Parts: sequence; structure tokens; C-alpha cells
Amino acid sequence: MTASEHSGSENSYLKALGPGEGSKVEQIKVNSHLLRGKIAEELAEPTSHFTEDQIQLIKFHGIYQQDDRDLRQVRKAARAEKAYQFMVRSRIPGGILTPEQYLVQDELADRYGNGTLRFTTRQSIQLHGILKENLHQTIHDINKALLSTLAACGDVNRNVMACPAPTSSRAQARVQEFAHRLAMHLAPRSRAYSEIWVDGKKTHIIESPDEVEPMYGPTYLPRKFKVGIAFPGDNCIDVYTQDIGLIARLDGDKLIGFTVVIGGGMGMTHGKSETFPRLGTPLCDASTDTVVAIAEAILTVQRDYGDRKNRKHARMKYVVDERGIDWFRDEVERRLGFTLAPPSPVELHAIEDHLGWQQQADGRWFLGLHIENGRVRDTETAQVKTGLREVVAHFRPGVRLTPQQNILLTDIEEAQRDEVEAMLKRYGIVTDPAAIGAYRFAMACPALPTCGLAVAESERVLPELVKEIETSLEELGLAGEPISIRMTGCPNGCARPYMGDIGLVGRSKDLYNVYIGGDQAGTRLNVLYAASVPLKNIPATLQPVLALWKQERQREESFGDFCHRVGIERLRERTTVATA
Repeated sequence: MTASEHSGSENSYLKALGPGEGSKVEQIKVNSHLLRGKIAEELAEPTSHFTEDQIQLIKFHGIYQQDDRDLRQVRKAARAEKAYQFMVRSRIPGGILTPEQYLVQDELADRYGNGTLRFTTRQSIQLHGILKENLHQTIHDINKALLSTLAACGDVNRNVMACPAPTSSRAQARVQEFAHRLAMHLAPRSRAYSEIWVDGKKTHIIESPDEVEPMYGPTYLPRKFKVGIAFPGDNCIDVYTQDIGLIARLDGDKLIGFTVVIGGGMGMTHGKSETFPRLGTPLCDASTDTVVAIAEAILTVQRDYGDRKNRKHARMKYVVDERGIDWFRDEVERRLGFTLAPPSPVELHAIEDHLGWQQQADGRWFLGLHIENGRVRDTETAQVKTGLREVVAHFRPGVRLTPQQNILLTDIEEAQRDEVEAMLKRYGIVTDPAAIGAYRFAMACPALPTCGLAVAESERVLPELVKEIETSLEELGLAGEPISIRMTGCPNGCARPYMGDIGLVGRSKDLYNVYIGGDQAGTRLNVLYAASVPLKNIPATLQPVLALWKQERQREESFGDFCHRVGIERLRERTTVATA
């Protein structure tokens, strides 16, 4: 009996929900005929957008309905409907693409999108600005390139992350193999996606009583679910922020298993104390033979016990936090039918960004390129989109996306290095990470004008904000010090702001909560330093504590470690910062 079939307790939300119970989204899922709903019918209609129920269902297919919020007032005054558009996200386990797959995404962005690509913090690619009339062809072409958008969004397991750098041979390849295996194993089984977007052959659920979701069931998960695999010593994927975080256990260059941590997650809601960011808790060790089954069992516990009535409290981190790790371990063991091995001690020392030229295990080279906020576009100063397209088309390197929204061009021969470098420089693309400055460690979510959840700016304002913070660092004699700055336009945490040395979280229009004290290994949450700070005042708010760091830091002590050692209350007292 599998963990999926061993469906858990009679008290589970999955069994307890009846007609009219649970959140509105739960009822939409129940009535969707395994994610079909009326997507195909509405897709065929000559309208610019989907109705409310279908908006929830298309997320499972990798689509978000959005509109240009910059135009809302103008269009409202003109009595025109919103400027509807769609974001399409591909699921790319471990961030690995062939050159052909990358070029397809690049071409689709120009043909149907807004002319840009967006690399995500989960190693995926987003196409923005797609019109409804072009959705089918866009997703069909993505699948034709042997990629998929299924489960890139929605209440299912999302893109499985893994360290993308090909710096070790056997172990790295095996980790990538497990990222792909987990992505495939934890994917929905409904044929709805293929029917609607790929082959067009509709199978009516009434005529297919054999079609089931063996792992998810008809209501899927209470909320999104995230899995990531890290290497010891390199936590580039922020393993403690995952619902399931796997830390590879190695014997030399051989992968022998994983240490499993569970219950991480970033999202919270302002003013709701029952919601909070949380770091994962060690659960067990898993062998390479058992890790997939253990992951499935963990997922089914969340399926059965996650909160289906309050979506703001629906992530697995709340189940782990409220019921405890011992209860959770017992429940997983009951589903598996065997005892879990205790977790090994874990040491994570750094978050590597893998930028610059680095040699691969096979003697070839990869080049890590910094992409500001993951936005691949052409500007007056750098033709990043055109330059990447030309390099990929000409040299055919492998392409890997990083959790820091950057790109690795892999499998480059020694004899090609100078040519690759010269071509990139012709397009103004920086290849030396030392020349990036403070922005090297900065990340932002898209926020306005397209994200419907944003309450403040993020991507559009972070570049100038980083420049101002960088100026403060230079004036203090701290130029070149690595400080991670992560910014989001709402508290949901897409750029993992609660992990940064500095986290900036939108609270309302032009106001941000300022967090400080994360570490550079991704093992500690930061804490609130100042609340509701106007955007223009953020550099001045940070300057006093940066000055204290300069004066009182211990040798080579990072900014986050300094803040943690001194303590937030003392820092507030010494810098007279208000928090309300």
C-alpha cells in the first residue's frame, strides 16, 4: 500500500469537507473534474479574460491572469475593461534547459509576450504579457520543446529546485536526476492539461470513471507545495524555506542519500499573527531508494491535515509547527510502514551564486552571468536578451537557471572562452562578478504593475534603492562587503526576503517593513527592525545600523551576523528606530 492509498486520519480535512465547506477555492477544485472546469470553453470565447472560477483553475496549468495596474485608472475613466494579460510559467526541474528550449522561450517572449523573459527564484521562466487569444499556441509550443507549464503554479508540488552548478560529476548529476524524478512523481495525473493545451483530444470525465488523482485526490493540496535539493556547504536553493528540503549526503563524489527537513515557508499576512515565515525542521535521513516514497508520504500528510478553510493558514509549515515534528514523523512512518532513520547533523556554510568563469568536473567551463532581478531584456546600456540569444544560438551551451535569478552557460570548451566573452561584451553584458557591486546579492519579485497581490513596488525600484545603499556603504568604507538585499511588494515572500541580511517587504503603497539579521548560509530568519518605512527613507533608516556595524563588528563579521549578535532591541535603542 502506498502513502497515497494510506489516506490518513478520519479527522483529515480531505475527508471532513463536504458540500459548501472549506474555502471557495476548495469548492472550485471539487467541481473542476480534475482541473478541467470550463477552461477549454472559455478559452474558445472571444473575450480577453477568464471568469473567477477558471482563474483559480488555470493556475494549475501554469497560468496567472493579470492586468496592467498602471492603466487601471485611465481605463476605468474611459469605461474600458482592464488591460488583461497572462503570465505563463514553465516548470523546469533543477533549472536545466537545452539551448533549443531556451531559444523557444526567447522567441515566444517576442512573438506573444512583452519581449522579456523573467527568471524566477525557483529556477523557472515566466513569460509576461501574453494575451488570452495567444495562450493556447504559447503553451502548445512550450510543450513541443519538451517543457511543461503543468504544476508550475496551483495547489500542487511546484518546480523542484536543485543546485544547478556542474562543479562535481557523479553527485551533481545524481542530484539533478532526483530533482527530475521528484518533479515527475509528484506531478498531477489528470489528463486535463494534455486535452486542453497539447493534443486537443477531450475526454469527458463522465466517460472516464477510471481517471483518478492517485496521490492528490480531487481536491489536490490545501496550498502550494515546494521541494528543493541542496548540497552540503552550498545552500543556494535556500533549503530551509522549502516544504520538503533535501540536503545531499555524500561519500566523496557519490550520492548516498539525503537529510530531510520539512515545514519551511516564507509567506505571511500583515496583521495576522497566526501566519509567519518558518524554517524547516529536520525530520529524518533518507536513502536514495526511499527518498521518493518519503517525499510522497510527507505530501499526503499535508494533503490530509493542511487547513482547507483558511488559505492564509494552509501551508504545511503550520501543520508541522502546531502538531510538532514527533507527531508528523509518526504519521509519515504509519503511511510508509517502516521506521525513519534519525536526521544527520547538517552544516551549511554559504549561499553560492555561481557567477563568473568556473571549471566543470569534466574539464570544460561554465559562465555564471548576473541578471538584474532575473529580467532578461534589452536596454540602452545592455542588450541582455539579444546577447544571450546570440551566444546560445552560436555556441549551443547548456543553460541552467539559478535560485538567485541568474543564468549559467555550461559545457563551454576552453578554446571557446575568449569568443564567448567577446560576444557577451559586445552586447554590454557584464561577465566579471566583481564589477556588479551591491546588486550581486540583491533580488526582487515582479510586484507592480502586473502582480495582483502587490501592495507596493519591488522590481522597478530596487535598482535605484541598491545604488543608494551602496553609496552609504562606500561612505562608511564598506564597499565590496557582501550584503544580501531581498525585496518584495507584499508579505508573501517570493524573493525570500525573510532570509536576507536586509529584507524589504511591502506593507502598503510606498511603505515597507525593514528586516535585518539573516545570515549568508540561509539558516536564520531576519527580524523586524522598522515598520512602515517610506521607500525614500529606507537608506537613511539603514545608515545608522550600517555605521554601528562598521564601528563594532568583529573580524570579518557579516552584517546579518552582527545584527544577530547585538540583538534587535539594542540596535533599535541605539539607532532610535520606531517599529510601528
